[in-house]
Amino acid sequence: MQSAEVTALPVLACWQQIHQPLLLQHQLELWVYQLNTAIPQLSGNKWLKLKYHIAQAQQLQKAGFLTFGGAFSNHLAAVAAMCHFHGLQSLAYVRADQLDKHNPTLAFCLQHGMQIQLLNREQYRLRNDADFLQQLQQQHQHFLIVPEGGSSTAGARGVAELALDLTPNGAASHVICAAASGGTVAGIINSSGCKVLGIAVVKDPSLPARIRQLLHSSDKQHWSLNTDFCGAGYARFDDNTMQFCREMAQQQLYLEPIYTGKALAGVFALIKQGYFPPGSRLSFFHTGGLQGLAGLHYRKLITTADFALLSGSAAG
Repeated sequence: MQSAEVTALPVLACWQQIHQPLLLQHQLELWVYQLNTAIPQLSGNKWLKLKYHIAQAQQLQKAGFLTFGGAFSNHLAAVAAMCHFHGLQSLAYVRADQLDKHNPTLAFCLQHGMQIQLLNREQYRLRNDADFLQQLQQQHQHFLIVPEGGSSTAGARGVAELALDLTPNGAASHVICAAASGGTVAGIINSSGCKVLGIAVVKDPSLPARIRQLLHSSDKQHWSLNTDFCGAGYARFDDNTMQFCREMAQQQLYLEPIYTGKALAGVFALIKQGYFPPGSRLSFFHTGGLQGLAGLHYRKLITTADFALLSGSAAG
């Protein structure tokens, strides 16, 4: 079912060991796994969560994708890039009251051929409603509907191909990642034999159930979801998270404060609490999303200096 076109995008995987006194104090190893592609918007988990959707679209002879996202969504940028790369169309229903063409995420999407329809917040809540989706499918029969975040069985299948259990220094005791729509965590659980920990970055009571829906077996009990580090909620962050991202950038680990920065800061908070037994080897999956930094800068939520630092451009 997977075609040659789906695998044509060059991918570079790399591991980075993090060195911090706190890790030595608690006798822990921490490794960060990054997956980069020739198209930055498809780095991290993005290409993995979309590649089997591409295979489905090709098999069903669909013209492209129909999907959902917020106005600064990493997923929308990834869908626009993926469809453009494969010569497919893309249509997004975006949670916004007006189309801001200066928004760097939406500008990228439009430049890559994405059609955009706007939904207000009340309408957007219907994005997972079966009747609403059926209505959209009838209107757009030539599109494959891809859920928000690419979190579906196809999305989880792509993530499951990662070998996050095995670090350059040996087998991991825990695999950890940020959790928002659930597909990445589910894919890791499906493929991992060690403990899996999702760090929720959004206040969503339905998230555990959505993860379970994507698991191969209900018998899988080697995972947990921590909801202690959502802070003020999705797409919101505090000064401590920003400072943590700055400190990691000094080690050439570039994070943003919405997903990976918030989640990895949560890991360090758990370390301070003694959550991980001494001798544990932690594998943290960097899910990408650095394109979102431009949106934070555009909205003046981060400074120009922080934008340069966290995106890695200051290092050049």
